[in-house]
Amino acid sequence: MSGICDGRVVVVTGAGRGLGRAHALAFAAEGARLVVNDLGVGLDGTPGADGLPGSGSPAARVAEEIRAAGGEAVPHGGDIATTQGAASLVRTALDTYGRLDTLVNNAGFLRDRMLVNLDEDDFDAVVRVHLKGHFLPLRHAAAHWRSEAKAGRPPGARIVNTSSGAGLLGSVGQGNYSAAKAGIVALTLVAAAELRRYGVQVN
Repeated sequence: MSGICDGRVVVVTGAGRGLGRAHALAFAAEGARLVVNDLGVGLDGTPGADGLPGSGSPAARVAEEIRAAGGEAVPHGGDIATTQGAASLVRTALDTYGRLDTLVNNAGFLRDRMLVNLDEDDFDAVVRVHLKGHFLPLRHAAAHWRSEAKAGRPPGARIVNTSSGAGLLGSVGQGNYSAAKAGIVALTLVAAAELRRYGVQVN
């Protein structure tokens, strides 16, 4: 595979299906080498309920799909809403390919309820995976790129964060999701301002 991303290393979170999978496949088609992250949970975050046919984890299946098409990809099944999981994600890219160029934050799930029926656990779980799951990979990737810049190797790196119209306008029945996605917009604005000095563009 060859294209506009030749030689670049891209990490995509939540890449086992849906939009994340589409991101991973598109980057691979343009020549990027991928770290495909997915925890393998259901659409509501239920463990062990990915609902996909075939064997192996969702991350492993997408990585194999990329390799079968002639690309390079490795799976990562860690929880990126934890410090350990996010740090491991960045280490996987560096240990496997020797570099990291792009982080696509996409992981998330839904637990839709009207506000009067939305319990604390469902609020916390959705905000955790969407908002904290953006912050922690961003923080660990940015620390690496800052070190590179300070060592005289400005990275020309990219971060792509996934928000939603629900975060800009609200969405009935999605108070938890809307709040998290609005938080991602603000986090993106702060990251863009703070990281540009290190050669990192954030959108």
